[in-house]
Amino acid sequence: MEPSFSSIETLVKEIKKEMFSSISIISPSTSAYETAWLAMIPEDPHERKNPAFKGCLDWVLHSQNDEGFWGEEDKDGHPTIDALPATLACILALKLWGIGDDNINRGLKFINESIVIILKEKQRYNHLPYGFVLLFPSMIEHAQKAGLEISFTNDQHMIVEDIFLKRQQILDSKCIVEQNDCSSFLPYLEAILLSYDQVDMGIITKQIGYDDSLYKSPSATAQAFLATGDQRCLKYLQSLVQNFPNGVPPVYPISEDLVKLCVVDQIQRLGLAEYFPEEIQQILSIAYRNYVGINKLHIEKKNDHFLPLRLYNDSLAFRLLRLHGYDVTPGNFCWFLDDEQVIGRIKKDSSQFLSAILNIYRATDLMFSRETDQLGVVRSFSREILEKSMSLAENVNDFVVILPNFLKMVEHELNMPWIARLDHLDHRFWIEESKSHPLWVGKSSFYRLPWLHDEKLLRLAEQNYKFRQAIYRKELEEVGKWCKTSGLSTLRFGREKTTYCYFTVASSATSLPHDSIVRILITKMTVLITYADDFFDMKGSLQELQCLNDAVNIWDGEGLDGLGKIIFDVLDNLVNNISEEYYHRYKSDILEGIRDLWRETFDSWMVETCWSKNDYVPTTDECLHLGMISIAVHTVVLIASCFMNPKIPEHKLRPSEYEDITKLLMATTRMLNETQSYQKEQLDGKNNLVLLYLKENPNVDIEYIVGNIKETVEKKKRQLVELALIDGLNDLPKSSNYLHLQCLKVFQMLYSYANNRFDTETDLVPYIKKAIFVPPNHHVLMPMKGKDKSIPVLPDPSRLNKKSTISSRAFDANFVIGLPRMLTKPRFIKSTSKSALKEGVVLPNFRICFI
Repeated sequence: MEPSFSSIETLVKEIKKEMFSSISIISPSTSAYETAWLAMIPEDPHERKNPAFKGCLDWVLHSQNDEGFWGEEDKDGHPTIDALPATLACILALKLWGIGDDNINRGLKFINESIVIILKEKQRYNHLPYGFVLLFPSMIEHAQKAGLEISFTNDQHMIVEDIFLKRQQILDSKCIVEQNDCSSFLPYLEAILLSYDQVDMGIITKQIGYDDSLYKSPSATAQAFLATGDQRCLKYLQSLVQNFPNGVPPVYPISEDLVKLCVVDQIQRLGLAEYFPEEIQQILSIAYRNYVGINKLHIEKKNDHFLPLRLYNDSLAFRLLRLHGYDVTPGNFCWFLDDEQVIGRIKKDSSQFLSAILNIYRATDLMFSRETDQLGVVRSFSREILEKSMSLAENVNDFVVILPNFLKMVEHELNMPWIARLDHLDHRFWIEESKSHPLWVGKSSFYRLPWLHDEKLLRLAEQNYKFRQAIYRKELEEVGKWCKTSGLSTLRFGREKTTYCYFTVASSATSLPHDSIVRILITKMTVLITYADDFFDMKGSLQELQCLNDAVNIWDGEGLDGLGKIIFDVLDNLVNNISEEYYHRYKSDILEGIRDLWRETFDSWMVETCWSKNDYVPTTDECLHLGMISIAVHTVVLIASCFMNPKIPEHKLRPSEYEDITKLLMATTRMLNETQSYQKEQLDGKNNLVLLYLKENPNVDIEYIVGNIKETVEKKKRQLVELALIDGLNDLPKSSNYLHLQCLKVFQMLYSYANNRFDTETDLVPYIKKAIFVPPNHHVLMPMKGKDKSIPVLPDPSRLNKKSTISSRAFDANFVIGLPRMLTKPRFIKSTSKSALKEGVVLPNFRICFI
């Protein structure tokens, strides 16, 4: 059953009330694991009489699930992988205070009964986060040290052993041992401290942040306090409990402004921005004030332990603000290129920065022509880091743990640039990948922040997409009927591209979900242009074409017959209908303005035909000037802009009044066409900008010419993007500027590949199906009840480490495979060392991932 607009409106109202009420959207869920660690802290560090945070202990005592576990549940109410270390931590807290024997027994029973089910599924179908690999064995060791008897069957033992093997591989990894930066070690302090006989406490205290926490981690800060007695840690924990007396979040504090930006980003990616304009504007107005005021913080940010988080925040703010018309500069997020220390840190520990780097790369999509010296370097650098991450992830001999769906997102961004992507299909991609790419925090696993994983928001996105598809199918049917009744479909020559034309319009102008007239109007004009252009190119005689062009200039088709008559009649009826509709809406007559646009277009086709038939070789300037008109993109965009809200001023339909953004669109689309089609037109003996440049410069390689033209296109595209996005740079309304940009993206999509996709018979068919006919598949990549056909294919066993003693098992390609080692201290740590940290042991620091 197709969703109705009323059901969509109902969902929108519910989401606005729940997500954007006067109450802050930042209301983090309680983390059982972190709360348990605070519950372990005694009031008096010298004796264990009373808990320092009784509320946390009470929460642990009374928050056990009916199945016996503590921690996260999936959408079906089943325990996630987080439940294993969380349950052990809660059991340990109760054991240390000698209470909750029944809770402890139920928790141990859950561990014994569920460990195989949970871990086998996770190991087969998903990556085990290295945070979990560190924490779960550690909690087993902590529990055993506290006197809890945890025993495993043979089957369980094999599963647990694999996790200990992975932990050992992390600790033994050569690339980690050779690093000198110890800061990455400390976020997992409670998991690692037990493995060392002696640790230099000064190393820990030096890493306590300005907020008195150890990497904003409640559990690590709790362990730091237990180990060092540093009062700053206690102050942080007390403040934390004061704000969350009955259970603490996985990370604290987390920037409310950042989360709100991520909410806006999520809404846009899902194609829902039209439903939340006021809410988005309110968030971005605050983000703008914050963004323009952060220059003074650059020095602080360079030394910030949360540099990846800050780079992510600032690049996201830049991208969203620029997309919404704010005039912001990129210096607030790309300053790091001038800091060799930061660059070295990113290159050395790139896994920590991957999400930030991906967002920085996205931000450079909105580069303006005056920013190439700065953002161009940033784009190249970020692309290099992302490509390196892709190659490392494919090599099991390199130590890197990257979520497979994150890699899919990186591949999507690198292989299909934003300027060549159609918004509607981009929304579909994100809908289908949304549950696989949440914003997550925490250390043990992928704890999803509820604000970005809202089921109603995702359901709204699905319904909205399906609702659009229903509208699009009806409109496509209407345009198809028009093509038949108008007589165009009886023309047995050229390209019949009605579906192609409508697809490009519907998939790009997604900000107009209910303005059917605009989509239908653009489609009819582009279909007519396709037939008329082909008539001039391949079918009509010079006399027929001259008669048709004369008829258009005097706007009288009385003397026409045959194919020319059909084309003129379709044009005349279309122009009259457009003029009548405009007059009905605005009580103003624009008939002659519309006719003038078509006269200019037909004149350009006629001149090109005369050049070709008379063997006239134009100059490159003549070719480009005429080609900008004959591409006819301005005819479509300007006429369509008359029906947008707000509408274009009527005088902008006159050639002398064309804005720079219109001229840039005409030039870039023509040059894109020329660089893609010059080989075919060389065979057909037609004029082409590339070939004319070659004729004027015979000693220059043709590839060099193509490269130069493409560089010019890139510059003009950046100029167009600036004029389209930044308010107040021309006299066109925002809606028209945006339509110019979307039109550029369509041409970029059509001409960015080896062939002209518009001229192919099948290249666009899969995209048309996804855009109009096939509903989105909003899936979750996790084991489901029964058979799940969406489970990803297991890695090729031949790619696994041949030397591994367990290489025959089905591990994901990013799993770390090591030699058997169980319940022991790291081999390379000297127990007599005064400071184990000085040995260079560093763990990956992928604590907070924004995707």
